[in-house]
Amino acid sequence: MRGKLGDKIRLQHIADAISEIDQYLDNVNFDAFTENSMMRFACIKQLEIIGEASNHISKEMKNRFSEIE
Repeated sequence: MRGKLGDKIRLQHIADAISEIDQYLDNVNFDAFTENSMMRFACIKQLEIIGEASNHISKEMKNRFSEIE
């Protein structure tokens, strides 16, 4: 499902994952982050979701917005 509907869903997954990371890290300093393995794992998982969704965005969408890395 690499069509427009697929892209829309994948972009929503990316936005949701970014929002999750933002919530995890709200009012958390770097030391607290590095000391909390559960928080690090949760952030890494969300980054995996972003990467997986990004890899499945259609070529048409990538070409349409080629200025975005």
